Order: sequence, then structure tokens, then C-alpha cells
Amino acid sequence: MNTQKKVKVGIIGGGLMGRELLALVGRWDALLDHPARPEITAIADTSDSARAFFTSAGVPESYSDYKELLASPNVDVVYIAVPHNLHEEIYLATINAGKDFLGEKPFGIDLAAAEKIAAALIGKNNFVRVSSELPFYPGAQAAIKEARSGNLGEIVEVRSGLLHSSDIDRNKKINWKRQRKFCGEIGVLGDLGMHAAHIPLRLGYKPTKVFAILDDIVTHRENAAGEKISCDTFDNAILAMRAADSASGREFPMFWEMKRIAPGESNTFFFSAIGMTGGVRFSTKNPAVYHTFALRNGEQVWSEIQPGHVTNWPVITGHIFEFGFPDALLQMWAAYFAEREGALGERFACASVSEVIDSHRAFAAAMKSHESRTEVAL
Repeated sequence: MNTQKKVKVGIIGGGLMGRELLALVGRWDALLDHPARPEITAIADTSDSARAFFTSAGVPESYSDYKELLASPNVDVVYIAVPHNLHEEIYLATINAGKDFLGEKPFGIDLAAAEKIAAALIGKNNFVRVSSELPFYPGAQAAIKEARSGNLGEIVEVRSGLLHSSDIDRNKKINWKRQRKFCGEIGVLGDLGMHAAHIPLRLGYKPTKVFAILDDIVTHRENAAGEKISCDTFDNAILAMRAADSASGREFPMFWEMKRIAPGESNTFFFSAIGMTGGVRFSTKNPAVYHTFALRNGEQVWSEIQPGHVTNWPVITGHIFEFGFPDALLQMWAAYFAEREGALGERFACASVSEVIDSHRAFAAAMKSHESRTEVAL
């Protein structure tokens, strides 16, 4: 007998990630003994063609106005995947409608918007988490466990980030992510920053000071009509930060990198933490392995480990098979729905509202650092 709780899901924003959710719901039976079963019941998007993709796949309710979706009794949970300038309005409306939701980063166009959304949740029962799928790779999960194990000793340095080459082509047409009015002044920090921030913040590596190097490489791009438009957000960002070691109190260096133009990369997520007695590193550029560092008989040894298809939530897939981005998305949503049902236990959880607020504080400090060319305290 199937005891899974059916959850009716509406999607606001019918772009790439909304389509990915529709696809992964079709793979839900890959999860073993999951307590919930999502069903996509509604789509809201201002584009007729975007909505047509979902209705042709059998999604029964289609709206050009997201408010109609929020009013539907056939929606329990909402996935909101819209440009950053729309976050505050739609997230607040979703909270006021009493719906649970998973929101896309950065959870508001800036710190003020994010704090307003977080404040609206106080005293409410909405279950809310933030999208961040890359830590759900088995190698990343193994790296997190190693960092938590105590094997690293006193932390020496932490690095994390997302490097991709989506904007390396100077002839690529401008999109909303390269325009401040849609993506916000923080630009690439907000769009890619949660990928860099999620694991360090979950491990308790909270930044105390920030020095930012922000780079605008391609300053203009053509729009669909061939007109030159200013790209008024940054392409790349490197944050050199200090974070406190919880054991010793000593501040150690931590680096977050977020790049749209990273020659030689495709969509590379990475995390590393090095301590006095051990270390760990993982990168999606070589996703089948992760590495650990240890001191053995006076020698410094790096070991390569193949974690296999060992996932946060168990699946039917055999251990020997390789893991990919769609699997990470499935694991993120499995964590969301399991935690919503109170069944996640000690497994890794989706990014929290408090974590995204901490990331926004770092990004706001980074903007001040860029303007002053100085280190800024949080």
C-alpha cells in the first residue's frame, strides 16, 4: 500500500528550473520510502509559450497572473523561479497566502528585500527553504561529513565557489542577469553566491570581515534588436574573508568565488577546507571522486576516494553508477519535502532562510568593500 502523502505543487516561473522540476517529479519513484509524492498541479507565467510547455505535459491549471495560482485550492507548495526584482513581491504574497515554498536564490534583490521577506515569516507557519542543489552531490556530502568529523584540526583555509562560462561569448545577447534593474546591484553575487555560501555557512564558517574584488569584463551586449545595452552588473566576484574558528577563536581566511566568465570551466562547483591535521576537497569538474588530506608518519598524503552513488536520500540507483546534476536536483527536492513532513532526520537539509540572510550580509559588505577598496566588517 502506498502511504506517500500527495503534495500539490504550483510553479511560478516557467523557465529552465521550473521545467527541471516538472521533469524530476516524473522520476520520483527513484527515491526509496520517501514520505511525500509531489504532483505539479499549476503553472503561472506571463508567457503563453512558457505555460504551454507545462500544459502539454498535463499540468491542469495555467495562469498568466501568479496571484491566481496562489488562490488555487489545488496548490500546497509553490516553487518560485523568477528574476530577482520580483522576489520580494511574490515571496511576500506567497507567505500571505499561507503557502509553503522553495524560493530561488538570492531570496530578494538585496539585503533589505531579503530581511523584509524573513521578517514576514516571523510568527507564520509557512515552511520555506532556498534552492541550492550542488551540495547534494555524493562527493560534496562526503566532504561535509569529513569537515564535521574533527579530522581537519584547526582550520587553515576554506574555499568554495561556482565557476562557469555562460558569458564568455562576447556576442551573446544580453539577458536579465546582466542588468541591474532585474538582477540587482549585487548581480553575480546574488545569482551565484548561495552556491559558494551554503556549505561554509552550514559548517559554521560565518564571515566576520570581507574584502571584495569585483570585475566587470564585458561592459556592453546587444539586445534582440541589435542595440548596445550596458551590462551594469559584475561578471565575476572573489570575496576574501575572515571567519572565526569555533574551537580556537582564531580567524582564518575563507574565499568565495562566483564567476560568469571563467575560461576553462563549464559549470564547476567546488569546496575545500584545509586544517592543521587534515583536509578535504570536492569539485564537480571531477564529480566521481573527492579527496582527503592527512598527516601519516610525518608525510603529507592526499587520498582520492570514489563515493559512488551514495545519496542523501536513498534511491534505487546502484552504488557503482555516476551521479549528475538532475540527481542533485532530485535530492534537493527530496530533502525539501522530507523536512516538510518532519521525516528528514539528520540528513542534509536545503538552505535555510537564516543562511541566505547571512549570505546577503556578506554580499552587502562586499559591495561596500568594492566601493571603498577596504576590508569591511560584518
